[in-house]
This record gives sequence, structure tokens and C-alpha cells, in this order.
Amino acid sequence: MPYRPIESYGVIGDMCSVALVGTDGAIDWCCMPFFDSPSIFAAILDDEKGGSFQITTAEACTRKQMYLPDTNVLLTRFLGAGGVGEICDFMPIHRDRAGAYKAGRHQIVRVARCVRGEVRFVLKCRPAIDFARRPHQVLLERRGAIFDSDGLDLGLLSPVPLTRDGDGVTAELVLKYGESATFALRHVEDWTTAEDLLSDPVQGDDAYERTVEFWRRWSAKSRYQGRWREMVQRSALALKLLTFEPTGAIVAAATCGLPEEIGGERNWDYRYTWIRDAAFTIYAFLRLGYTEEAARFMDWLRARIAEEDGPTGPLQIMYRVSGGHDLTETVLDHLDGYKGSRPVRVGNGAAHQLQLDIYGELIDSVYLYDKYGSPISYDSWKKLTRMVDWVGNNWNQPDEGIWEVRGGRRHFVYSKLQCWVALDRALRLAQKRSFPMDRERISRVRDTIYESIMQEGYREDLTSFVQSYGSRALDASALMMPLVRFLSPTDPRMLGTLDRTLAELTSDSLVHRYETGKHGGDGLRGDEGTFSICTFWLVEAMARAGRLDEARFIFEKMLTYANHLGLYSEEIGPTGESLGNFPQAFTHLGLISAAFCLDRALG
Repeated sequence: MPYRPIESYGVIGDMCSVALVGTDGAIDWCCMPFFDSPSIFAAILDDEKGGSFQITTAEACTRKQMYLPDTNVLLTRFLGAGGVGEICDFMPIHRDRAGAYKAGRHQIVRVARCVRGEVRFVLKCRPAIDFARRPHQVLLERRGAIFDSDGLDLGLLSPVPLTRDGDGVTAELVLKYGESATFALRHVEDWTTAEDLLSDPVQGDDAYERTVEFWRRWSAKSRYQGRWREMVQRSALALKLLTFEPTGAIVAAATCGLPEEIGGERNWDYRYTWIRDAAFTIYAFLRLGYTEEAARFMDWLRARIAEEDGPTGPLQIMYRVSGGHDLTETVLDHLDGYKGSRPVRVGNGAAHQLQLDIYGELIDSVYLYDKYGSPISYDSWKKLTRMVDWVGNNWNQPDEGIWEVRGGRRHFVYSKLQCWVALDRALRLAQKRSFPMDRERISRVRDTIYESIMQEGYREDLTSFVQSYGSRALDASALMMPLVRFLSPTDPRMLGTLDRTLAELTSDSLVHRYETGKHGGDGLRGDEGTFSICTFWLVEAMARAGRLDEARFIFEKMLTYANHLGLYSEEIGPTGESLGNFPQAFTHLGLISAAFCLDRALG
């Protein structure tokens, strides 16, 4: 079936890259060797040209998926009249026996099993390297097949003979009860001999056990024991999959080009490290007790802070996972796009936008890391104060804002709010650690921002905060005000904003991020789905305001929009379908934060 629903996929990964596995056993998305590398499978973006790697059953059957408990090892099950088969998918973790990162070969391991009766499996593997822009040759070898292209090669190790099928391969095998067959697809930059590429793919018989052990050991460190442990833990495991082990960077999502509206043009590349998203993710990790992940990201961040200022200030809003700055946006005209949603974009032109809010989110995460992780050093503080001074001098500039509008800069209220957060947290940190700082000046600017937001960002006639100065448009980012302790959750201005959000931005408890009609807009045509993290922000704001019954109902309802594995994309469409890139860090960290807040409020 072409273009499987976005929510029909599970995700596996090795913290360098991921693969999306459909309920029909098809891997329709994978980039290698890294998250932001070109794709090797992209059928999710073009069902004819994109390439896929499927292992499924020949007979009609019922299909189900599950994760092995507390792991990212995925089980796809095929339940037929003649037998029950399973595909166990995982990507071996790059760690040594002591638990330290160890660079290794990137590979996908797929184990076909028969657990009842007899099952006939069918394998079809057709890569489409570099978003189907780079041709390859198929070479059949004794132990499998090699897909040879210029600069990137893949080896498929198979226990059964493979047959060439155009620029791919196929195979069939029959397994009886208790039998299994292991396949592995591995990546190298350039192969020299078939033995080099098609040697033992699982690096010993214990690769599966070691992978399961790694994930279960990691899961056991979580300190969340609240009402929604299973959903919170799945969200944490998804966030961990989106961390880049070699550098500590965290990507916003695993995919690119998936639409926010079917047939629309909001099709962005999220396989990069946004300062904002990563900072929020660190907050979620700290809440769960994962201080190692926070420390690794802080190491990555220190390197970015130490760089020379760019055209938009001390920080770029997003980077490659390596820390690189080049995210040139390119349109892939040869790809059809998910269900015809074009253009398909790689790279991201928003990288050089001015988004002032990133400084608040970043400095707040540093403040929390200093409090719950490890105290920051004096040298780190000095670099941070350079950033604080810059915010103090530039907070009153218009910018493109949190939603990365492409219709021109404005004085976005959320950007001003996070500039206030940046200065407020810097003052708190300086006070706590007795760090040197021009407290009088920073305090004065912080208070000026506060008054500016209250006077220019709030409209008495709407009894609500608005999206930007002089605007009548609403924006769900205003729900963050009590969450960052800008004002009381029961302040009349906040209660009015809550009511207005429920009346005008909410559809059956799901929240749109802003108005796209005459008052709002982002410079693009069309509409979009509800934005999932905004719904979790609403839950948290309502819980803090004491409206617990409503908050819990919305939260529980939101949980029903997760897919069958507990995963979320960026947005939810009008009939409950997943829209946007998948899985998305923003949504999962919002779930974790809302669950913590609700647990605390409910007692």
C-alpha cells in the first residue's frame, strides 16, 4: 500500500541515526551514517523512487507491533491462519563493555522468526541512496548483496540466496516453528572486499542481548514513578533515540519533508539540533534523573558558545549534529512528497533567522543544569555573560519568533518573554553562585522587558496576551508564561488568556499554535494541524491554575492520539492522523513535563 500513515511506523536507532519500520515490516526511512546524512530509504517521501527494505509474510495476516519492554527493540508480528511470524528489528549500540561510546559500523539487524506453525517470508530490498539522487550497482555475493554507489556502500548479509530485481534484491524463505533467520544491512563509506562488508553483521552472538541490556539499564535510571509511567518512559526512550552519541547533540525529529498539511508546503527538515528544542529536552532529561545526557549536551553547547558571533548574534538557532553551520535549504523536485505534499526540502533556511527566544530557553537549561546536574565553571559563566549582555542590548529587536515565520520580522511576545527569562535566570544563577555580574543593569533591563510585555503584549479588549505587539492574533506560546514563572498561573491576565485560547485556538481539546486567518499567519499558504506540544502546554497551564479536572481530561485525551507504540509526530490532523516530522522531540518532552506537573498537582 503506497504511503502508509505516518502513525503506522515504529522507530529504532543507535543514537547516530534511526530507521522507521512500518507495521507491514517495511523500512521506509533511514539516513546513514548520521541523522542529517542523505537517506538510503525514503519511500515515505516517494513511494516509487524513495527506496524501501521490507520483510513481510506472503499470506494475508493481522499485523501488530510492540517494543520489548523498556527498550527500543521493535517487534513486528504477523498473525496468520497457518502460523505466526515475527520480525525483531534493532540497531546495535556503539558502546564498549564499560559503557563508553565506541565508534563502530552502522547497521540494521532484522531477525525473522516463526513462533507458531509455518510462515513464508518475503524480502524486498531496494535502496535509493542520497534521496534517490545517487545511482548504485547491485553485486550478488556468496553471503548476500552489495549496493555499490559513489561514496556510500551498503551490504546486505542474508542467510538465504538473494535474487537481483532491477536495482534491488528479493528472496523468499519458509520458517517452521522455532526457526529464525538473521539479516543485516550495514553501511561503509567505501568497500574493498566482499568479506569486509559482509562479515559477521552482529559482532558476536550477544549483539541482541547487549542491545536489550543497554536499553533496559538506561530505562531503569528514570526516577519517574507517577500515574503515566509507561507513556513517560516511552517518551524518554524516544528522546534518547534522538540524541547524537558522538557529540551529545539532540535532533528535533528523525525525518524531513513530512507535511503539516497533506498537499501543503510546510514540509521542513528537522534532522538538526535546534537550541530551543535541545534545551527543552535537557529539562525533560533532568526531570527524569538523566544527568549524563544533560552533561553531554552542555559539552556540545560550550563549543557553540565559544564560537565567534554570527550575523544574528552569539548563537545560530540550529546546527548540524556535528556542530556545523551549513544547513543550506534545497528543494528535491524529483520526489513526489508524502501523499503528494511538495516541495520536499532538505536543509533548513530558517537556520539564519533571528529568534531571540533561544537565549531564554538556553540560559534556563543552564540554570537548571547547575541546580540539578553539576555546577557550571567560572569560564562557562564568563562566556554565558557575554550572551546575557547581548540579550540586554538586543531584546527590543523584531525577530522571526519561535514558529520561524517566513513573512517578515515582528515583535513577538514569546520572544520578549524568553529574553526576560534569559536575564532573570542569569541573575538567579549569579546570586546563587556569587558570580560577578552587573546586576543593577541586568535587573533594570529585565524589569523593562516585563513592563513592555504587559503594556504592548496584552490587549484589554481581548483580555488576553497576543502573538505580537500591535496584533490581535492569539498564540499558544503565551501558555508558557506561568510555566517559566513570568506571572502567576491565577493572574487574571493569564486566566483570560487561558479562556481565550480554549475558545479560539482549541479544537476538541487540541490546540493550534496560532491563528492562520486574517489576524495571524506565517507567510505561507494553507493551514496545518493542531500542534501537539501546545496541547501539553495547555494541560500544564490549567493544572497550575487549579483547573485539575479539565487538565487531566485533556491530558488523558491527548494520550489517545499517540500511535500504537506511544509515539507522536509534530501535529495532529483533523481526523486524528499524525502530521509533520516523526517522532518529534518537542511533543515527547511536553508530555513528560505535563505528566510531572499533573502528578504533583493531583498529589
